[in-house]
Amino acid sequence: MKRLLTAAMAAALAFTITQVPAQAEGEGGVVRTDKGAVRGTVTDTYRTFGNIPFAAAPVGANRWRDPQPAAPWQGVRDATRPAPVCAQTAQLGQPGSETEDCLYLNVTTPATAPKKPRPVMVWIHGGGFTGGGASLYDARQLATRNDAVVVTVNYRLGVFGYFGHPGLPGSGAFGLADQQAALRWVQRNARAFGGNPGNVTIFGESAGGLSVCAQLASPRAAGLFAKAIIQSGPCGLVSPSFTEPGKFTHVWKSRTDVEKQGTGTLGCADVACLRAKPVAELLTVHEQFASPAFDTAVMPVDPVVAQRTGRLHRVPTMIGSTHDEFTLFAALIWAQPLPEAGYRAQVAGLFGQAPADRIVARYPVNGNDDARDELARLLTDASWACPTDTARKEIGRHTRVSGYEFADPDAPLIFPGLPPFPDYGAYHASELLSLFEFPGVQLTPAQRRLSDYMITAWGRFARTGDPGWRPDVQSLAPGAIGGTDFAREHQCGFWSSIL
Repeated sequence: MKRLLTAAMAAALAFTITQVPAQAEGEGGVVRTDKGAVRGTVTDTYRTFGNIPFAAAPVGANRWRDPQPAAPWQGVRDATRPAPVCAQTAQLGQPGSETEDCLYLNVTTPATAPKKPRPVMVWIHGGGFTGGGASLYDARQLATRNDAVVVTVNYRLGVFGYFGHPGLPGSGAFGLADQQAALRWVQRNARAFGGNPGNVTIFGESAGGLSVCAQLASPRAAGLFAKAIIQSGPCGLVSPSFTEPGKFTHVWKSRTDVEKQGTGTLGCADVACLRAKPVAELLTVHEQFASPAFDTAVMPVDPVVAQRTGRLHRVPTMIGSTHDEFTLFAALIWAQPLPEAGYRAQVAGLFGQAPADRIVARYPVNGNDDARDELARLLTDASWACPTDTARKEIGRHTRVSGYEFADPDAPLIFPGLPPFPDYGAYHASELLSLFEFPGVQLTPAQRRLSDYMITAWGRFARTGDPGWRPDVQSLAPGAIGGTDFAREHQCGFWSSIL
């Protein structure tokens, strides 16, 4: 069941939409980067530049090596196509990829020349650290509505990004190192695209939000960003083991554990043997390596400890989640209805016999003879909401923190083929529909107004470090934007006595 949960989370977070189209009207603009000139696409309202290398191809001897400098090029590089998707397995209808050469990024800016350097927003995608890609996110509205430069970045995933082996420098943290290489590229090249390298906001959702946590805790990220947004990825996110009642685990692993896990992979005694393996063979163990490692040069301290002790970059931070985070995972883990008669047994299997009666009393069944929605609600609170509340409080002791909760009860589903579920509500990743454009997704007028509000708030935060509602946690729902008692609604006092 633990492997099922890991696969479900990875599948749910790897978007199943097509890549942002590269073609648009207008002549391509040329921008000179530190490695060479690139020609992108220009329209009346925006410019896009895709597939720009920020590091050398991580292939051959560079497989499982910290990112190396990209080679310069002569002439003008075609930047009218989006960056490729990094190597990953197929998930929820999204095709897999065997592209190991994937350390590229995309840049979107307004079409007009800036009156002054624009804020820069660097997006780190989600996908359970095993899936997703930079080019799945259409950032035109974020850029044009906020007069900002938006950069979406790739990073190595799964076995390519978080593999470890005894004696291998950088074990377990190659994907995080890739993100830092992209941020260094932004520092060198932001001005060429009209951006201000002194005003960079990193933001990400799920594994991307967890990546923001990691960068906040990384000494090597000092000076690479000035603000941070964590979306549905609190540092202390926990998952039930499903095999050991009462055991919940964090995302992060120690370098020693990751190296031990990598020993003997695919029958290889050393890294040289593994570097000779084709991508397709490595993908057979891809999902086994989905935990960034601490005790590394990139991330010396467990981000949970860093958050608790204040060993973080003290920059303005916004931290939020969705109201119904776990409904998506519950539908994937339990594809068929669970009779309410077995509800207590399910709870005991997750939390142990001792607290089961207290939990069932606090989260009673609703009479629909399907216990999945109750399990989703309590796991939303225990695994996601309360760790998010803790993150806001602990980080807030050291820097300015703003909070939000995305609470649209009728958010459209963007993942195809999901099983029927009593009520998905504001499921995990549903807030992304209000920040990015996704093909085939239609918002109601009220949802579009919410989207406008959120895009403006994210942009204001990128400019000033204040989304406009500090210090309260803001509930974001169509026609119902306002403060909320987040900790009380998600019963965090109760969960602090259980976990």
